[in-house]
Amino acid sequence: MSQTSAGQAGDGFEQLAGSLRALSGWRKAATAIGAGACGALAMAPVYALPLLAVAFSVLILLIDAASASDKPLRRAFWTGWQFGFGYFLVGVYWMAFSFFVQAEEFAWMAPFAVTGMPAFLGLFTGAACLTAAAFWRPGWRRVVLFACVWALFEFTRGHVLTGLPWNLAGQALAGSAIGAQTAAWYGAYGLSLITVLIAAAPAAWAGYALPIKRQLLGPIISIAATAVLFAIGAIRLVAPEPAPSPETFVRIIQPNIPQREKIDPGLWRRNFDRQLALSSEGLPDRGRIFIIWPENGAPLINEAASALADMEAALSPNAVLIAGAVRRAEDETGKMRFYNSIAVTPHTAQGRKVVGFYDKHHLVPFGEYLPLQGLLRAVGLAQLAPYDDGFSAGEGPKVMKAGGPSFAPMICYEAIFPGAIYPRGERPDWLLTVTNDAWFGDTSGPRQHLDQARLRSIESGLPMARSANTGISALIDAKGRIVERVRLYEPGRIDAALPGKLPRTIYDRVGNWFFFALVAVFFALSVYSGGARSRGARS
Repeated sequence: MSQTSAGQAGDGFEQLAGSLRALSGWRKAATAIGAGACGALAMAPVYALPLLAVAFSVLILLIDAASASDKPLRRAFWTGWQFGFGYFLVGVYWMAFSFFVQAEEFAWMAPFAVTGMPAFLGLFTGAACLTAAAFWRPGWRRVVLFACVWALFEFTRGHVLTGLPWNLAGQALAGSAIGAQTAAWYGAYGLSLITVLIAAAPAAWAGYALPIKRQLLGPIISIAATAVLFAIGAIRLVAPEPAPSPETFVRIIQPNIPQREKIDPGLWRRNFDRQLALSSEGLPDRGRIFIIWPENGAPLINEAASALADMEAALSPNAVLIAGAVRRAEDETGKMRFYNSIAVTPHTAQGRKVVGFYDKHHLVPFGEYLPLQGLLRAVGLAQLAPYDDGFSAGEGPKVMKAGGPSFAPMICYEAIFPGAIYPRGERPDWLLTVTNDAWFGDTSGPRQHLDQARLRSIESGLPMARSANTGISALIDAKGRIVERVRLYEPGRIDAALPGKLPRTIYDRVGNWFFFALVAVFFALSVYSGGARSRGARS
């Protein structure tokens, strides 16, 4: 680069940064919202990863402006909230589609959901930017500081009020297994920390009165760090791994039943027969085969003797049917409770029997139960579950065994929670997820849901069999690679040997402590490495 062109580029950087810092009023708000929306496009199904760098670099410069104002914390909060509103408006718009399945009853709630959820989640991004502004430092220090605070507030978002760790920044790398392999060390929250560090690095020296080589150092670091992250992933993917089990097979069923028909009790038998037909053809007569039906694939199966008899007639004795189910039971007061469950039904000496249940413990607010039920019902709200009091929660994560390798079951939403997929100290041989993404249509939601499932396999070093009514059914190996899938809105099945499991990962051994250690180190580096607090960068 010539001296003249370098100088022009440097002037361009300074002018762009200066223009962003000078924004106010609706222009600043629109820029923050637009930057957040750009960041969301790095997630499935677009995977425009460079936009994540644009989004976070712009946010850093907007916080620079807030930090230099007479009300730095207030301005930083609102800038962060606006960014979060745009990010989640684009990232979770698909939630509104569930209200149109029973449009006559719930459609009026859709506009409130599509704006109310981003407005609420934006409180976390606003609080993150406010906290970062309170410790703001010049140059690269503010980028490191920001990444630490952002990751901590993502962790908070994943736990407060039952938690919603949807579209963590690191999830952008889960579209392919290669970029997400380091989650085996520090989990999804650690992956978010590194992702934000890399994405915000272009802003490290942007807008400072520095030589162009210094200003370009941030983008160069971002590109180089991305290359290193993917190189680590490539090395891990080619490392030796256990072969698939020669005696354990899975058959994953995706019936693709329209949601209105799936929840209609009058069609339960027809839906059951459709799934049984997909399950029974050409079963291997050796080893152990696990047949997996999606969420609510067989409601009240333990009460349906004729259905169990039909399963016994259609399935070979070496087959274990694991079906999403609804079960009901009286509690100690005699009140009938309903549970979103998984039923395990092997062949026994007495025929096909339900020998165990797993009850979903992490329920979806407003979908499966109504928080503050008395108050919200008084204003006309109801949960989507077709039971007066919604579903009741199960006792917690569980490891199950029905002949052959043990497995940890999860139902739908439960697969989005890092580190909460089986009890500590009870590592199974594989993971099983049943879900029903038909609620959310042909949107980004089912695709984002699959990416989160892939992260659970990488974190744990365990393969996963994922059955969706429709969504994306998949067999995922222990490194997060998709062995085979059935695409959205396609009926079908997957037949394959169960992939092998890896030795315990670092994340499986220490949980989120590695993530917290990284945050502590980076935070100390940003705060105590010299330089006085800057109320905005100098340009």
